Amino acid sequence: MIRINGHALCFPTLHGTLAIALAMAVAATATAQDYPAKPVRLMVSSSPGSGVDIVGRIVAQRMSESLGAIIVVENRAGAGGTLGVQFVSRAAPDGYTLLMVAPSFTISASYERDLPYDVIRDFAPVGQATTGHYIVVVHPSLPVHTLKELIALAKARPGRLNFGSGGNGNSSDMAAEYFRGMTGINIVHVPYKGSGPAVSALVAGEIHLMFANITAAVPHIKTGRLRALAVTGEARSTALPDLPTVVEAGVPGYVVPNWFGVAAPAHTPPEIIARLGTALTTAMRSPDMRERLAAEGAEPVTTTPAEFGKLIAREVAIWSKVVKSAGVK
Repeated sequence: MIRINGHALCFPTLHGTLAIALAMAVAATATAQDYPAKPVRLMVSSSPGSGVDIVGRIVAQRMSESLGAIIVVENRAGAGGTLGVQFVSRAAPDGYTLLMVAPSFTISASYERDLPYDVIRDFAPVGQATTGHYIVVVHPSLPVHTLKELIALAKARPGRLNFGSGGNGNSSDMAAEYFRGMTGINIVHVPYKGSGPAVSALVAGEIHLMFANITAAVPHIKTGRLRALAVTGEARSTALPDLPTVVEAGVPGYVVPNWFGVAAPAHTPPEIIARLGTALTTAMRSPDMRERLAAEGAEPVTTTPAEFGKLIAREVAIWSKVVKSAGVK
């Protein structure tokens, strides 16, 4: 006899191992039926003020309403974003600890051989939430107004211009590395502990340029504290429609989309994943969500968990090729 939530379950004809397995399945079903019974944590593996943090808080607010439970955003930055990811990979698979996933999630898997987790094996995709861009921004003191002028200046001053990022291997770093490899320019990398501090450093004039998350950069562009040159997606941004893409600005083939989504620890019960996926879809379809995200340079997206899983696998494959061709270590 096995007791679950105070109820006795008897398996007179089953072997012990099978009985335990069945009991665990019954317990998981009971847990899924009661979910959510307490607040949910949404882990953001970067500092406050970063693009994923800003979007994560918007998503958490609306998702809380559709899920019927408070979702608390918690920042756990460090180690290029891997600390927060590792924390979630080791959390109980009960739906109460989630991860706001960004491109750095797949990029780190492309070059880090000793990651304490596997982005495919150790996580259960819930769904994509947004799509968007990175944006090439410079401090206004830099005498360039177009991407071609930036490339020309960098070639005229090899090794004298620098770019900031949210850390070694961070998505903003890799977007710049990819650009550096495609254009043949020599610019120096200055890593910070998170994209938020890097954007602040650029606003303060401590660095020359950055491939920033558009969400974090747009407020400073609108106030004139940063100058935008181009966006990295396939199409122009709805937030800055007059700004060209990098391809339009003269670098054929350079496309680096930005996106955010939600994932849970592997082995989270399918019923809970489905519940979370429905809550996320409902949140992203909220009447005001497109307007709220547009102000941050992002657009809402809805996918199934399976579709988001395919995106993650595809991104890992793409960045693996970029890392290899760029010689990034």
